[in-house]
Amino acid sequence: MKLMGGDTIGASPPLELATPGEIAVGVIIGRTSEFFDFFVYAIASVLVFPKHVFPFLDPLTGTLCSFAIFALAFVVRPFGTALFMALERAQGRGTKLTVALFLLGGSTAALAFLPSYGEVGAASVLLLMLLRMGQGVALGGTWDGLASLLALRAPPGRGGWYAMLPQLGAPLGFMLASGLFAFFLISLSPQDFLAWGWRYPFFVAFAINVVALFARLGMVVAPEYSRLFESRALEPRAVRETLRAEGRNVVIGAFAPLASFALFHTVTVFPLSWVFLYTRDDPARFLLVETLGAVVGIAAILASGVLADRYGRRTLLSITAGAIAAFSGFAPQFLAGGPTGEAVFMFLGFALLGLSFGQSSGSVASSFAMRFRYTGSALTADFAWLFGAGFAPLFALAISSRFGLMSSGAYLLSGAICTLVALGVNRQLEAPDRS
Repeated sequence: MKLMGGDTIGASPPLELATPGEIAVGVIIGRTSEFFDFFVYAIASVLVFPKHVFPFLDPLTGTLCSFAIFALAFVVRPFGTALFMALERAQGRGTKLTVALFLLGGSTAALAFLPSYGEVGAASVLLLMLLRMGQGVALGGTWDGLASLLALRAPPGRGGWYAMLPQLGAPLGFMLASGLFAFFLISLSPQDFLAWGWRYPFFVAFAINVVALFARLGMVVAPEYSRLFESRALEPRAVRETLRAEGRNVVIGAFAPLASFALFHTVTVFPLSWVFLYTRDDPARFLLVETLGAVVGIAAILASGVLADRYGRRTLLSITAGAIAAFSGFAPQFLAGGPTGEAVFMFLGFALLGLSFGQSSGSVASSFAMRFRYTGSALTADFAWLFGAGFAPLFALAISSRFGLMSSGAYLLSGAICTLVALGVNRQLEAPDRS
């Protein structure tokens, strides 16, 4: 029925209300909050937990144990995805995201109250494990599909640019976390930092999660976004059904970005642990150097969008994988080269990370049948983080402490090889979307 003036009763708002720019804002906010949580825990795994939870072990062994617990989140994340996909099918995307983000924020905030081993004994270790697993399960549920929607809504010829926007959340979250820890390290005595100062970043992480929750909920439950998700068939499917239909693409998608995911922790968490354990460098100074490196990473991520649109995503991923393989051969020498060498290591590492990581998200998403893209993309991300990044700090520190710093390049090299092999197998990386 039309009214005077041409308005139609009951007409749906036009889908164009949800512009790519608006979607990008929601994606960046969500990813920044998740990565801030991620890096707050990662930095504490080096600076706090070895002394707070594992004081009965030597510093190296305590850090290795801390990194082993760090990896637990990546192990349980796929189970979280399966659980929350079922919840979304039953209760809707808004309910799933609310529960997941409150679980993530609650687990993170609870870490701020973690008692020490001296206070509760082995229960401190158990609590740390449970809360880390809670974070991992929650991360599996934070997949909101906005990144996939953004890719599908990208203007023609701008797919690379819009694919890199979600990746900006990683360096932004890292800058916030490392800057906050550096502030407390500089402002407090070592005794005060270990007694209570380290807890404040976890409170901040909870507050940021609450803000991000309402920002993302305002988008995913809005009618125009719901219609966009439905019109693009971006709805949850059973994990078993998705793996049965798209298992090959999930595996290829998990290995295609392995070079950048391996580099991810090699330039963030691992070097901090090495400097903290084996040099006399001030950890606050090194965190600030890493923060500056993240600025380089942001510039490189932006550049990756331009380069991918000009030369193709597959070409860019292949070239950067080769560059990462080369970097693995001499990067350890820079890290062992004192303050100047460390700065060169960070800036070169973050530049390569930005160029590769900027295009790693959903690098084979177009190979998924549309009805499986939502769940398939979530599973691909889960397994890529598990295989490429989850055990990277543990592995790199373990082999470096045993065979010398030069051996840490082996992990990077293996990731680069996996990427090149996966890209070679997946000849349809830039093929048109399947219906």
